[in-house]
Amino acid sequence: MPEFLNRVVYNNTILDYLIFLGVLVGSLIVIRIVGYFVFKHVAKLTKKTATTIDDELCKNIKKYVMPAVYFAALYFTSKMLEIGDELSKIINGSILAVITIMAALFASSVFVMLFNKYWEGKRTNANKELAIKTLSGLLKVTIWVIAVILFLDNIGIRITSLIAGVGIGGIAIAFAAQSILGDIFCFFTIFFDRPFEIGDFIVSGDKMGTVEYIGLKTTRLRALDGEQLIFSNTDLTGSRIQNYKRMEQRRVLFTLGVTYDTMHDKLREIPSVIKSIVDEAPNTTFGRAHFASYGDFSLNFEIVYYILSADYDEYMDIHQEVNLKIKEEFDKRQIEFAFPTQTIYTASLES
Repeated sequence: MPEFLNRVVYNNTILDYLIFLGVLVGSLIVIRIVGYFVFKHVAKLTKKTATTIDDELCKNIKKYVMPAVYFAALYFTSKMLEIGDELSKIINGSILAVITIMAALFASSVFVMLFNKYWEGKRTNANKELAIKTLSGLLKVTIWVIAVILFLDNIGIRITSLIAGVGIGGIAIAFAAQSILGDIFCFFTIFFDRPFEIGDFIVSGDKMGTVEYIGLKTTRLRALDGEQLIFSNTDLTGSRIQNYKRMEQRRVLFTLGVTYDTMHDKLREIPSVIKSIVDEAPNTTFGRAHFASYGDFSLNFEIVYYILSADYDEYMDIHQEVNLKIKEEFDKRQIEFAFPTQTIYTASLES
């Protein structure tokens, strides 16, 4: 054996360094060859499946896990050398940092990919797209925070006091931004619970309008008069909301009165006349028509029917047609509508 191979450099002989390099290079070559055949076989299997999840998973493993495996090989082969404590800490910390970063990148990419696959096809508007991107971002932040905590713990840094400090700071920030955070959480409540969506006509308190935009902090409605109404998400989720877009049918209740001198047979005829009028109208279901009460100046009929549509304009068109038909049929039958009248009887005084 040549003498220079036994020369000691930094507590290791040149032969030790050569053995270390040989083992490291051999390990990397073996990992490369095994990885090549494994991924080649896996690629054939993934082509037979209909889903793309396994393809994305295989791609992320090749992109993030394989480099981490190379650095792991470097970490374990470095144990063959005698190095000082300080240098050992630097090398181990650097390799652990790289492995932690690769693991965090792999975990975040996989979880975000699965999350996006779950919501794929459900992104019907820009607000849902915003919510999905926000949740994806929060998911990535959570994974990276966990990765940093684990890394600090593994290199010997006590993280209990750090977490306590971050917790106190988080509480202070939460109190300072309580209103904003409340609106953001309410945005996710709207996103998941879906009490209303873009295009729905809603009523909240004494305000009403069509939903135009749902943001992280505010929701905007277009009122019937044309002005824009802006609500904080907290106000909307904390109040009762009437959503007319999801109404499957409208119940129409109205009364009409005829004069007291209407004949008995015509009074009996009125419910069937109204029923036939409603039955002929499109998208309607007849409910009832009854002689309901004696009024101060009229005989009152109460009518109920249903319009099988949530559209307000269609409701008004149908109801208008029903009213016109009632007037036409009453004119044909000489049935008079009542209006406020007062009869005064006078008695003559005989001297």
